[in-house]
Amino acid sequence: MNVLIVHAHNEPQSFNSAMARLAVEVLEGQGHSVQLSDLYAMDFNPVASADDFRQRANADYLVYALEQRHAVNNGTLAADIAAELDKIRWADLIILNFPIYWFSMPAILKGWIDRVFVSGYCYGGTRIYDRGGLKGKRAMLSFSLGGQSHMFGPDAVHGELDAMLRPIQRGVLGYVGLSVLPPFVAFHVPYISKQARQQYLAQYREHLLTLDERAPLVFPSLDDFDATLHPRVL
Repeated sequence: MNVLIVHAHNEPQSFNSAMARLAVEVLEGQGHSVQLSDLYAMDFNPVASADDFRQRANADYLVYALEQRHAVNNGTLAADIAAELDKIRWADLIILNFPIYWFSMPAILKGWIDRVFVSGYCYGGTRIYDRGGLKGKRAMLSFSLGGQSHMFGPDAVHGELDAMLRPIQRGVLGYVGLSVLPPFVAFHVPYISKQARQQYLAQYREHLLTLDERAPLVFPSLDDFDATLHPRVL
């Protein structure tokens, strides 16, 4: 299996960075091929702009998604985007590894998605969900956060964790056709002991060793909708 780990943490000595290194170690130890995109170490540019295209379909007015399609078809994506897209093409499994910022992902990772999940290859028109461009590949989130586990749930102060993750798991990964595995979560990381962090890493190791035993999350099938994406009437 080919695995792409996209890592977004600005401190190489952080627990989150330790999670990324562990994933490389465990997966390579199982015989898988692994590539790591360490976005901060790469100084990855997260800002989507006209500079992302070496040739424009419309030089006078930027419609970013349409320019992505043009660039995919003509091989004119900026070099840094093309390199990351090649990794996506290669990967069977994509792991996004990051700390939760404001109920979401760090800006550098969101920018990677904005620029690299290109229209015309990853999605476009009705090429979404189970017809998305990345259908047949899997994805998973591995993340740390500051909150404690009891802060997430139906009546908890932050609400359901799944609801917080929905814009990423469904609105990004599921949307482009990826089969999304249940995430790995490390709670309260900035405030726990070294021993507790080691326990989380041991749990993450087991999570990685048992990926094939984990049923993917369920998202819409376009078979249940008509050509205009209205629900089919049974």
